[in-house]
Amino acid sequence: MKSGNIMIVGVGGQGSLLASKLLGHLLLTEGFDVKVSEVHGMSQRGGSVVTYVKFGEKVASPVIDEGEADFIVSFEQLEAARWLKYLKPDGHIVTSIQKIDPMPVITGAAEYPEGLIEKMKEAGAAVDAMDCLSLANEAGSSKAVNVVLIGRLSHYFDIPEESWIKAIEKIVPEKFVELNKKAFKLGREFEG
Repeated sequence: MKSGNIMIVGVGGQGSLLASKLLGHLLLTEGFDVKVSEVHGMSQRGGSVVTYVKFGEKVASPVIDEGEADFIVSFEQLEAARWLKYLKPDGHIVTSIQKIDPMPVITGAAEYPEGLIEKMKEAGAAVDAMDCLSLANEAGSSKAVNVVLIGRLSHYFDIPEESWIKAIEKIVPEKFVELNKKAFKLGREFEG
């Protein structure tokens, strides 16, 4: 890809900031101009969060409008569905199958929608869904879901695996590097 728009969506506290920092660093080292927005939403309270990562020869603004996202990387099914209208017609959703109840579900005012992955596919989206939480646990920590997702996203880029690993070594705190390298590989090599 010569340029691209990536949205990272999820719920506060899931590690979307680390994922966007990792992606931004990687793309900069690959020679792209990169703009990363900070988090929008109630990140500290478990609310919906979105981060934009735009890259290309020259990027003016990090904001991604409806119909512009090449990729939506989602930590949770409902968040992937919530942001679907931002996906390009030929874009991809890379999502965890995890379900995290939003406040209306927690309070009993609503029910978590069923069949979201199937509904997104029926709407024409290319959906790459996997159990990122299980893979993160296999790597050694449930908190590594973010890097499992980045590993899966890497599958769509013509960037050598070593470059992704170097970005992990640079951005992730040293004591978590090995765990995150394992999480990345599990995501990258997932066969679904």
